[in-house]
Amino acid sequence: MKRQIIDTIEQYDTIIIHRHVRPDPDAYGSQFGLKELIQANYPEKTVYAVGEHDSSLTFLAMPERITDELFDGALVIVTDTANTERVDDERYTSGDRLIKIDHHPNDDAYGDIIWVDTGASSVSEMIYELYEEGRDYKEWTFSDAAARLLFAGIVGDTGRFLFSSSTVKTFETAAQLIQYNFNRNEVFDGMYEMEPHLLQLQGYFYQYFQMDEHGAASLKITKEVLQEYGVTASETSLLVGSLGSVKGICAWVIFIEEGDTIRVRLRSKGPVINGLAKKYNGGGHPLASGASASSWQEAEQIVKELQELCKNY
Repeated sequence: MKRQIIDTIEQYDTIIIHRHVRPDPDAYGSQFGLKELIQANYPEKTVYAVGEHDSSLTFLAMPERITDELFDGALVIVTDTANTERVDDERYTSGDRLIKIDHHPNDDAYGDIIWVDTGASSVSEMIYELYEEGRDYKEWTFSDAAARLLFAGIVGDTGRFLFSSSTVKTFETAAQLIQYNFNRNEVFDGMYEMEPHLLQLQGYFYQYFQMDEHGAASLKITKEVLQEYGVTASETSLLVGSLGSVKGICAWVIFIEEGDTIRVRLRSKGPVINGLAKKYNGGGHPLASGASASSWQEAEQIVKELQELCKNY
């Protein structure tokens, strides 16, 4: 599969790389890391990374805005995106051929070439694996810039290597990446330093979350709370893991009101929660998923179902 992807990359002069909406470090790390990898080995090719920019990830990279015409005859690659509804920029179907590279369950098997590895900690880890194959197959080289991006992606999706998705291979990959010339402290600062208003909202998290006797926890963040603290809905993604440090917690859900919908962020220390997410227009990893609720009443139903999961775990 990896060699098929490499052969396909070699066939195209224009390559456009997409990722999921509301990007996280692995989305940017895999997307821009792959771009750096291709450009380093095929400088004659034109490679674009597209999608709406998230200002919290400016320290990593900036997507490009391109015209529709550039998709004609182009190879399109989508990284870190489980289903088509979450692909950022609907023009991803406008190219000549489509490759999917992902580590979520392959429930939506879109694309002409599909490489899915649910055992990978992140797609950034998979991109490094693609480099290793390219090194052996086509004498590919690797750059400091690519190392920085892929390292950030791995750190982000493993929660600084705290999540159970961190495998021996993950640590071996990280060990290879830190041998390249980039500033790890700057990467960590960009990912984890927070403005005072976000830290104040984190205090709200700890003050107002509720947890039952089975360790199922929940928290509601309304539009009014966001306005009070001067925080955007997307910025709250930096705080979702906060409740993981609560002693006795089993799984938790955080609801963030945004416009006419309510974002649902699910995390777990044991029970598989992506099945619950799928019931509510979402999905993701077994222990980290997202969904959406149409009302606070529906949000309450999600809490009840999460409580049952923890009770039966």
